[in-house]
Amino acid sequence: MGVTRTVAVYSLGGTIAMTTDPVTGGVVPALSAHDLLASVPHLEELGIELRVHDFRRVPGASLGFDDLAELGAEIDRALTGGDVDGVVITQGTDTIEETAFVLDLRHDREQPVIVTGAMRNPTMAGPDGPANLYAAVLAAAAPQLRGAGVLVVLNDEIHAARHVRKSHTTSPAAFTSPGAGPVGRIAEDRVRLTTAPPRRHTPLAPLTQPRGRDVRVGLYTVGLGDDGELLAAWDGLCDGLVVAAFGVGHVPGRLVENLERLATRIPVLLASRIDNGPVLTGTYGYPGSERDLIGRGLVPAGDLGPYQARLLLRELLAQGADREEITEAFTAFTL
Repeated sequence: MGVTRTVAVYSLGGTIAMTTDPVTGGVVPALSAHDLLASVPHLEELGIELRVHDFRRVPGASLGFDDLAELGAEIDRALTGGDVDGVVITQGTDTIEETAFVLDLRHDREQPVIVTGAMRNPTMAGPDGPANLYAAVLAAAAPQLRGAGVLVVLNDEIHAARHVRKSHTTSPAAFTSPGAGPVGRIAEDRVRLTTAPPRRHTPLAPLTQPRGRDVRVGLYTVGLGDDGELLAAWDGLCDGLVVAAFGVGHVPGRLVENLERLATRIPVLLASRIDNGPVLTGTYGYPGSERDLIGRGLVPAGDLGPYQARLLLRELLAQGADREEITEAFTAFTL
């Protein structure tokens, strides 16, 4: 790598850090960050200085917004001195795409932050954790990824937080970027970019306190024959709502009145449950179409999927954004 580079490593737990529990017989997160790094062959030969932080030992599904706020603050402090060239986060794959997206919303440093994990735990034949961690360290130290924000690296592929999805429950190649593809791959200890990382959006301001304002954002997925009764149950229970609609942003006509009523009280975002491609704004015109719903006060989510839309809306509400600011923020993701 030439001049010695420095990478900070934060372990959060997840499959990559799991061993068998003698009581239950199932695997649980138990390995430390040092344990993980010790399992990676030839890592010391890269000549990269590693600063190791054993941050959490929890399953990916148990991570929360408080954890990410604290992690983001720790990373920001580590990067302030300028002597760290990149960051690696290891965690459970259940929430990797969400963790990466939330961190990317506020990451305003040039150093890349690489999130990785494993689909096969260390007790299985062919665990992928060591290879993924090796590739993640390489990516974090790579000068060509400066300014790229938060990225996800698994299976020797580099994905932008903006596009990455977990698209299979068990495959080591589970992580993909629908509609965009990976921004690069790793081979022979080199980062090889295949396309430019997506344009970064203006980072959100850091929260003034770890928790921010206590915010609840609901996610409602529309289904065939939906009569709207469950939608009505959200009224009064959340500060914002994301509707994962059919296709380009359509719902059954019987939901229209409930959605219009909700949109007068809280921000209601219109996303697509397909999670690949944009919500339209002006093509269809029947009751329950995207044009009709936007006219009734729903905010289109651009080409953000429903999970990303929920996260962005939650972060905006946590910093006190009003409806106009929310609309502007989501409009930016359509450009």
